[in-house]
Amino acid sequence: MNGDDCISSHAPASQKISDMSINSIRPFAFCLSFLPLLISMAADTISPYSPTNYFLLDCGSSSNTTLSSDGRTWRGDSASKFSSSNTQNVSLESTAASVEQVPYMTARIFTSQFTYTFPVSAGPKFVRFYFYPAAYSGIHESDFFFNVTSGVYTVMSNFSASLTVAAMEPQVASIVKEFIIHVWENQTLNITFSPSPSFYAFMNGIELCSMPNNLYISDSEPIPLVATNYLFYIDIYTALETVYRLNVDGASFGGERETGMFRTWQQDSSYIFGAASGLTLQGNNTDIRYTRATPAHTAPTAVDSSCRSMGPIPDINLNYNLTWIFPVDSGFYYLVRLHFCEIGNVGTPPSENMWHAILQ
Repeated sequence: MNGDDCISSHAPASQKISDMSINSIRPFAFCLSFLPLLISMAADTISPYSPTNYFLLDCGSSSNTTLSSDGRTWRGDSASKFSSSNTQNVSLESTAASVEQVPYMTARIFTSQFTYTFPVSAGPKFVRFYFYPAAYSGIHESDFFFNVTSGVYTVMSNFSASLTVAAMEPQVASIVKEFIIHVWENQTLNITFSPSPSFYAFMNGIELCSMPNNLYISDSEPIPLVATNYLFYIDIYTALETVYRLNVDGASFGGERETGMFRTWQQDSSYIFGAASGLTLQGNNTDIRYTRATPAHTAPTAVDSSCRSMGPIPDINLNYNLTWIFPVDSGFYYLVRLHFCEIGNVGTPPSENMWHAILQ
C-alpha cells in the first residue's frame, strides 16, 4: 500500500473522500476505488497539473501580497474584488496574538451573513477553509458558531472551529477543511458565512484551486458500494469533503511538493492499529511510468515511492493483519481510494503479490 484518500459527500448528495485502507470504529457505507497499478519502468515525462483557477485569500488582511512559509502568495480581502460590497457594515478585521503564520495572523469576523464571490471556469474545484480558533476583537473563541454554504451545498452547519480543534488527536492549534464543489457553466462560486443566532462567524483564509474533471468524480464509472450489490455514482451533483489523505510510510507534506493541486498528505503511522506496522520500503531511486488511466497528477511521486508490505514469509504474514483505524462520522458515504505501485523487490515477484483488502 502506497497511499490512501478518504472523502465524504455533502448535500444534496453527501459523500466523504479518503486515500487509504480503512477499518472504522463506527458504522457507515464505503465506496471503494482501486487506482490502476503503476509499474516501475523508465520514467515518462512528469508534468504537474496546472490549475485554471487558483486563489489564496488572506481574510482580515489589508496587504496586497503576503508570503506564507511555503512560498505561496496570499492576497488580503480588505479591498478584494471577491468580497461583498457591504464588507465594512457586516464584518470586522482582527489579528491573532502570538501567531506568525499566514493566513492565521489575521481574521475576518462576520456579524451577519457575508458572501465571497469568485469568478471561475466550469468544473470541480478544491475549496479549503483555514481556521485558527482564538479570541478576536474581544469575542471569545467559544462565541463563534456558523454555517458555510456554497450554492445549494451546506458544507458546514453550526460549525465551531474551537470545539473541532479541541477534539482532535494529536492536539493542533489550527485546522484546514477541504471540500470539492462543482461549478456550472456561466456560474460564479459563491461562499456564504452565516452566524448562528446570537453567535459570530470568522475566517482566516480561503484557498480555491481547480482540479482535473475525472480525478474523483465520473458520471460514466460507477463505484462498488462495499458489502452490497449496488453501484454508487459520484457525479457532478455531489459535493465531497476530504477526511483523510495519507502517505503510507512516508513523511507529511503538501504545498509546492504536490502535483499542482496543493493537497496535503499526512504520515500514516498514527493511524496504524497495534504494533504490526509491516515492512517498509522506499523507492527513492525508482523511475515510475504513469498511464492515461492513472496520470502523474493522481498522486505525487513521494506517495508512489514509499509503501508498507506484510513481507514474503507466509508463516508470519498469515498470522496478522496490517490495519489502519480512522474515526469517522456516521450518516455519510465514504469514498476510499487505494494507491498501489510496484516500486521494488518486497521479497516476492509481482505476480505473487496477492492479498485481501477489508473495510468494515
